[in-house]
Amino acid sequence: MRPAKTANSFEGSTGKASGTSSDAGAGEGTAATDSGGPSRRDAEATKAAILRAARHLLARHAHADITLKAVAERAGVSPPLIMKYFGNKETLFARVMSFEEDAAVLLDAPLAGLGRHMVRHVLVSQSERGADPLLRIVFAPLQGTQGDTLRANFRTQVSDRLALRLDGPDAGLRAELAVGMLLGLGVMYGIARGGALRTAPLDDVVQRYAPAVQAHLTP
Repeated sequence: MRPAKTANSFEGSTGKASGTSSDAGAGEGTAATDSGGPSRRDAEATKAAILRAARHLLARHAHADITLKAVAERAGVSPPLIMKYFGNKETLFARVMSFEEDAAVLLDAPLAGLGRHMVRHVLVSQSERGADPLLRIVFAPLQGTQGDTLRANFRTQVSDRLALRLDGPDAGLRAELAVGMLLGLGVMYGIARGGALRTAPLDDVVQRYAPAVQAHLTP
């Protein structure tokens, strides 16, 4: 049975559901270099916009129902441009279903202050960028067999990677509990859209939440 085509509202979405997204970044009409092609900076911005659009759609639709045309409309580019940068749909979504780059940023802090860093990163990503580094794992059940890929990537690239940094007993369990707390924060902020949470000063939330996450990292 094919998964339903839509899911709940996701991680502080911005822009329109179709057409040119307000957070799409550079499209095809980017500045040209002396050689007549787009500059490297504009090309990277366009690729980032395409990836954001694909992530947005993956949180709302089954992978099988997402077309390159829909991604292109969301990103404000043409389908051939997506093929130029990513080759095909499967290559594009292999990037979207990977947590490698997100985990590198999420875990980029000394262990003693990692809980605070991770909580702040989740909140800043949600509030300022309209995206969350982890929340797409919540929609794995929507993706059928592709959901297995999401789960495997999440486990090896996020939870297991964090566990390798922890000292002491039960590192795997402690890592999963810490990541679970980050997911809960992201869900409350971006999906449940908790009013008190979204209006509270970011530093206040970090001050309250980070020690509980850190307690799993350095008990």
